[in-house]
Amino acid sequence: MRNVVFVIVGLFALLMWAPAVQAAQSEDWLGLEQLDRGAVVIRYDVKADVKTKLMITKGQDNYTYVLSPNKQQEAFPLQMGNGDYTVIVLEQVSGTKYQIVQEAPVTLQLTNDSKVFLNSVQNIDWNERDKAVQLAKKLTRSTQSDEEKVQAVYEYIIGTIQYDKAIASSKLTDYLPDINRTIAGQKGICYDYASLFASMLRSIDIPAKLVMGTSQYVDVYHAWNEVYLNGKWVTIDTTVDASWKVRGAEFKMIKDASLYSAAKYY
Repeated sequence: MRNVVFVIVGLFALLMWAPAVQAAQSEDWLGLEQLDRGAVVIRYDVKADVKTKLMITKGQDNYTYVLSPNKQQEAFPLQMGNGDYTVIVLEQVSGTKYQIVQEAPVTLQLTNDSKVFLNSVQNIDWNERDKAVQLAKKLTRSTQSDEEKVQAVYEYIIGTIQYDKAIASSKLTDYLPDINRTIAGQKGICYDYASLFASMLRSIDIPAKLVMGTSQYVDVYHAWNEVYLNGKWVTIDTTVDASWKVRGAEFKMIKDASLYSAAKYY
């Protein structure tokens, strides 16, 4: 639950000191094969010694990510609703100065926007081979409803994953969850809990958001989930509930949403 530091800088601030340059790579850097599910795929050759960011904007809103130098491609959500987006790749010039190296418009038109929250994306990264995904299928094999599936995965996480105070007390700039690491070590911070829960639910076709912001339950920046059940989004906080379970406290899986204030949705 410790504050995860994200460098989310406005477009103007990123570009005010550095001139834009023309596209340096072929046009296949932006993949649209997942657009019908509300995601874009970035294939950019990140230089090992150059910090490279992806900015996705819609109107006045934006999400900023750090591209991984060791991955050939990464998927990112278009979670700000239908409409016109701009996808921008920026490379660091020095300090907080970045220059545009790729830019393209994308239009999203979904009839069901919950599809966005079924994808494997950078910070909710899963595939069918992952132990967590296989476990989700095993845990829900005999369940009948989505509520039972969510409850089964939830019970596993709050009963198995422990809060990692060592990671929480370390420098967390550009930290990304890894569900395989979380499952193997059976520990993580709130970001790990929320990513694992979302990944497992998405893998069994239940839309789940990873949400970041603040909560009255904790006094630092926090991560939790919203899960789509019975036609509405409900708030679930596996990190808080895991700690309450250890202490033998009474709690309910679905939380009062008014006790949470979201800043970002993934």
